[in-house]
Amino acid sequence: MKSAVTICLVPEARKGPFVFHDGLEAGCRAAAALGFDAVEIFPAGAAELRAAGPAMRTAPHGLAVAAVGTGAGFVKHGLHLVHPDSSVREQARDFIAALVDAAADLGAPAIIGSMQGRSSPEVPHAAALDHLAAALADLGGRAAARGQVLLYEPLNRYETDLFNHQAAAAAFLDARGIAGVKLLCDLFHMNIEEDDLAGTLRTCGRHVGHVHWADSNRRAIGFGHTDVAPVVGALRSIGYAGYLSAEVFPSPSAEAAARQTIESLRRHVHT
Repeated sequence: MKSAVTICLVPEARKGPFVFHDGLEAGCRAAAALGFDAVEIFPAGAAELRAAGPAMRTAPHGLAVAAVGTGAGFVKHGLHLVHPDSSVREQARDFIAALVDAAADLGAPAIIGSMQGRSSPEVPHAAALDHLAAALADLGGRAAARGQVLLYEPLNRYETDLFNHQAAAAAFLDARGIAGVKLLCDLFHMNIEEDDLAGTLRTCGRHVGHVHWADSNRRAIGFGHTDVAPVVGALRSIGYAGYLSAEVFPSPSAEAAARQTIESLRRHVHT
């Protein structure tokens, strides 16, 4: 398993759970100095990511791009995939599609988290799931055509009512025949919703495509009460070889959160 740390390039998400917020170059320099394998980038959009592409491919830090977030479409523009207005849904899909393409150019998958949205009186739950399925099928196919998967992230109940549990999301992907999509299993959300983190990861097995390595309080692992030994054991049992990425608050500071993350990975994973 490989290590990654988050870099946010969106000022509106300054208070969000991302470790580095002071630009891509500074974030990459700090990540490389601590020994991370990759960075996970939260850009304002595809144009910003494409502008960063040449630097990521030629920079001396040697970091890969683990994944690319699409949530700026929601944070900056209020876009999501189950919006009552069909034109807004189309804009949301286009926003994500552009990031799928830009991320693929960097050898990385794109993430759908907050951009999934939630049901509403105008779009009841069943209809919202139909919209979600259509978008995931379209965007998953787009990612697959570019040699990547699309990462779908079940969130906790306070952020969405579409899928809060990993197994339910996996069953949905199977039932709807949605290809090219894997689950992003975020340990913070799972701590809220799942009865058994390790058991859930084993159950979802082949669907697990990315992991957010975050403690119960959304701080770096070791700053909360998550018992990660069973989690690591479960990931090994399913043959997971992807990234463990720190989508955590920069608390007590960005450097301290990143250092705590890499130390937790060395202690629990890279032994």
